Order: sequence, then C-alpha cells, then structure tokens
Amino acid sequence: MREMSPNRRSVFLDRSTPPHIATMILITSLGALGMNLFLPSLPGMAEFFDTPYGVIQIAVAGYLGVNAIMQIIIGPLSDRYGRRKVMMWSILVFILATLGCVLSTHIVVFLTFRMIQAAIVAGLVLPRAAIRDLYTQDESASMIGYVTMGMSVAPMIAPFFGGILDEAFGWHASFIALLICGIGALALTFYDFGETAAPSTASLRAQIAQYPELLTAPRFWGYALTAAFASGAFFAYLGGAPYVGSEVFGMSPSQLGLYFGAPAVGYLVGNGLTGRYSVKVGTNRMVLIGTVTTVFGLGIALILSLTGVATAEIFFGFMTFVGLGNGLVIPNSTAGMLSVRPHLAGTASGLGGAIMIGGGAALSTLAGVLLAGQSTALPLIALMTATSAAAVASIIFVIYREARLARTRSAA
Repeated sequence: MREMSPNRRSVFLDRSTPPHIATMILITSLGALGMNLFLPSLPGMAEFFDTPYGVIQIAVAGYLGVNAIMQIIIGPLSDRYGRRKVMMWSILVFILATLGCVLSTHIVVFLTFRMIQAAIVAGLVLPRAAIRDLYTQDESASMIGYVTMGMSVAPMIAPFFGGILDEAFGWHASFIALLICGIGALALTFYDFGETAAPSTASLRAQIAQYPELLTAPRFWGYALTAAFASGAFFAYLGGAPYVGSEVFGMSPSQLGLYFGAPAVGYLVGNGLTGRYSVKVGTNRMVLIGTVTTVFGLGIALILSLTGVATAEIFFGFMTFVGLGNGLVIPNSTAGMLSVRPHLAGTASGLGGAIMIGGGAALSTLAGVLLAGQSTALPLIALMTATSAAAVASIIFVIYREARLARTRSAA
C-alpha cells in the first residue's frame, strides 16, 4: 500500500486532499454520541419496552460487543478499498439503523437496530488510520490527541442534552438527534474526506490473513491490552454509572446527564496534554503517566467508598481521573499499535479497537451484574480500579520489551 506524504495539506471541503482535522473530529464525535447520548434514558426505556433494566442495558453492552466484531472487519476493508469508501457506507448503515430504533415498538426489534447502529464504529477506527497514513508514530499520537480532544466534548455534553431531551420529549428524541447528526456526517464525509491510502491490490481474504503478523507481535499485544484495560474502566463506568446515579443517589435523568459527563472533562484535558507533549515526551512515557494517574484517582475513591464516604459529587468527581488517564493513554497506545506494523495501519486500528471495545463490552456487562440490587457504588469502583492497575502492568511490559529489543539491536 502506498504511503501518503506527510506534507500533503488538507483543504476543507476539498475531497481531493486528506480530510481536514475538523472533519475527523466531527466524524469521531458521532461515534461517541452514538454510544452515550441516550444513556440517561435507559431507566425510562426499560419502562417503555416493559423489560428489566438488565435487558435494556444490552443496548450498551451488546452495542459494544458488535462494535468489537465490526472493527475486525472494518480495518481490513479500509486497507483493501480505502478509508473514504468504507467510511461513507458505514455512516449510511448507521443512519438507516437509527431510523429503525426510532420506529421500534418492541424490545427485540429495538435491540436489533441498536446493534446495527454499531457500524458507526468506523468513525472511531478510520480517522486514526488516516492519521497514521500521514504521520510518524509520535506525530500521529499528537494528532490523534488533538482529534480526540475535540471529540471529547461530545461525551461531555451528550448525556446532559440526552437527559434534557428525555425529560422534554421522551427517549425517542435522542435517536432523532442521532439521525440528524448522521445525515450531516454523511454529507461532510462526501465533500471533505479525501482518501489517505491507495486501495490495496490484495484480496480481502489476504488482508484478513495478515492478522497473524499482528497477533504474534508482543508489542502490539502490550499496547492493545494497555488500551483495553485503561478504557475498560470507562466502559465499566458506562455500564454501571446510570444505575449508581439513579438507584444509589436518586438522581433525575437531567441531573444524571450533567454529572455523567465528568470523565469527559478529564478526557479533554488529557487529550490536550497528549497533543502538546507526546512528540516531546514520547508515547510510552505518556501512557505510563496516564495509567498511574487513573489508578491514583480511583484508589482514593475506593478508600473513601470503603470508609462509607459516599456522595454523588465524590463519586462523579473522582471519575475525572479516569477521563484524564484515558486522554493520555488511548491516543498514545493507539499510535503505538498502529506503528508496530505501519503497512497494516487500518487492520491494526480495527483489531486493536476490537480488543479494546470487546473487553469494554464484557466489563460493562460485569458492572451491571455486580451492581444489581446494590445500594453502594463500591463494586463498580473496585472493578474500575482493578482494570486500571492491569493497564499499568501492560505498559510496563511494552517498555521492558522495547528496551530488550534495543539491547538486541545494539549487540548485533
């Protein structure tokens, strides 16, 4: 596959040039909106469909699971056919699935269309691959940081507006908003998302056959598991925080939506630091700082919970450490994954994202199970702390592995 020149300049709304950073931010934001805009509506949706909360929660956990599967496919598809074409088809599928969600009157029908909505995961995978097509590892970490910094505004404000929409118009309003955003994203992709990688001449089967090249690379696994464990804390939060807010602290949908965005505040700051310092500090060191930061914040929250100090302000306030840590970890570990085998950037983005989202789906489900019938947030905080500690161990493995490879090369 031909690598694009790092000096290719983006011109907004000119699809003969690479996509503008604003376009990548907005497309990535749609993926984030699709995940959490409707979260404050979950209790009301359970009532509407006359189904237990554990069933409606599949709209989160099941969606994440399908996200993981689709990333395995979308990555090689984009390496085979190009980023632009796959991005446009994915958004079109998302639009149709969102319309299906709006019109659903039965829980099975709704959940079916909700799973199909996961096609928008291309908005998370392909901008990262496009950036890696154009930049070096540390530069791409910086660019991914800026893209996700802008994208972080979406999860910060989405639950709040989702809660307001729910109280004013019901749960359907959030999906109508997603439908409108999807149509806008399709138009923006058509007019601005220029191709960054020439389509491969290899068949799709040959593209997928290259997965072993990544799966047998220890550093790829180290970066992928670091991202999976670090983001796993956030996905556990997605699955458990609606319950904690509504059932433990008795919050209304709009209150929950306002507090729910707390991690996104930290995520915005973390991504800003990544964009500014990754080239200077280096990706591995930034990841290590991020994982330790998350463990520190959650560790304090765990101690407070164990001693019986529990308020909504304390719980959601310490969740900003999760966002801050993820803002440092995700862009840098993603850049690391994509740089292990640069010629497989799309495949690596999809496979790494699948590992990350698949683990997140499992942890989101586990959070719901652990919290069922509980009157405290302790099980959720403990789960998040454990996964964050595993992220620290994973990046330490990567640092050790790279040091060992450097010694081997110098000895040779």
